[in-house]
Amino acid sequence: MNKTIRVLIAKPGLDGHDRGALVVAQALRDYGMEVIYTGLRQTPEQIVASAIQEDVDAIGLSCLSGAHNELFPEITRLLLERGAEDIIVVGGGVIPWEDIPFLESKGIRKIFTPGTPTIDTAKYIEKAVAEREGYAAAPLTEAPKKIDHIGIAVTSLDESLPFYVNVLGLKLEAIETVAEQGVKVAFLAIGESKIELLEPTDPSSAVAEFIAKRGEGVHHVALGVSDINQRIAELKQHGIQMIHDQAVKGAGGAEIAFLHPSSTRKVLVELCEKKRGDS
Repeated sequence: MNKTIRVLIAKPGLDGHDRGALVVAQALRDYGMEVIYTGLRQTPEQIVASAIQEDVDAIGLSCLSGAHNELFPEITRLLLERGAEDIIVVGGGVIPWEDIPFLESKGIRKIFTPGTPTIDTAKYIEKAVAEREGYAAAPLTEAPKKIDHIGIAVTSLDESLPFYVNVLGLKLEAIETVAEQGVKVAFLAIGESKIELLEPTDPSSAVAEFIAKRGEGVHHVALGVSDINQRIAELKQHGIQMIHDQAVKGAGGAEIAFLHPSSTRKVLVELCEKKRGDS
């Protein structure tokens, strides 16, 4: 996209603290964008008028006062009223997670919570503007589309399968030994996802160590992704510790990689990429 993106950074309402807004404004300038900062205590009407006058591509709203649920939607409403709804609106500040779905339903494209790296804000705006202009967006990986499977560690498939098949009525699709991971896996279909029962075949495998330490139970959650190695690289850029720095062979012909639980609030998360046509 051969254009300089123009962004208006605004502080609506009576919020008198602008350090965060100034940090974001400088980060966007460092990224190569033109940034207009409107200053403190701006009304929604003033912000919209400035955005239209300055012919900006995006508006970045910052609010620490708790009035975001009133102020942010008023700005998107005024943009629509003025025929400027193509201006992309994002927000940040001290905004509770539970308020984010409401704000997004009112036309706020993205809420950046405290601690979000400023480079993420710049890349998101760049991608959104590129998509609006009909250009190929910067290569940011799409969010996972589904839970591919839930892995459950068991000491014996023969002892565990009767409960899942006969009692729960799930369909057993296949059983496969994955020597590289030291496990024997039973695939059970449940809707668009699967349950994978994992029986260790090697006493030194990760699943065997899990059972020895914690007993049988839920071992990991696997997210279905595309371009797994690109996603690994992006996660590492965000400071996420990986167990696998490159995808490895998993069950069912999939390529997999595990995130380290120290980066995921103690939940073992697997990335799983399957070839087109594999279920």
